[in-house]
Amino acid sequence: MRIDGPNRTGGVASRAAAGKAGSGPAFVPAGGAAPARVASAVPVSALTGLDAILALQTVGDFRESRRKSVKRGTVLLDLLEDMKADLLVGKASPDRLGAMITQLSALRERSEPSLDAVLDDIELRVRVELAKHGHYLPL
Repeated sequence: MRIDGPNRTGGVASRAAAGKAGSGPAFVPAGGAAPARVASAVPVSALTGLDAILALQTVGDFRESRRKSVKRGTVLLDLLEDMKADLLVGKASPDRLGAMITQLSALRERSEPSLDAVLDDIELRVRVELAKHGHYLPL
């Protein structure tokens, strides 16, 4: 080995040995296959960018789901108020009963446990009012 200056050193292995070092595994257990090589790795920055986009989409879906749940509760409460006004006059409107059945028949999204509990209570009250008028809906 020859040293020409303070920063230059020669290689210890010859070029032929250096070419063999990266060609494959040096040791393979008997009966075992060589491990598969990874072609390329995905940069970490690309994954964090994708995670951020997915997280933002999830937040948007959560807000939309909450908005729909609040709207459903508001509509059901309005129908109950209208039903109360009809009963004070003397008779419940068949159209109003049909609107209540339609609202209860629509599939509801679950968003938050506390909001879902309130909606469950509202829906139960609507089911009780419908049952008083002979309309029984399955749970």
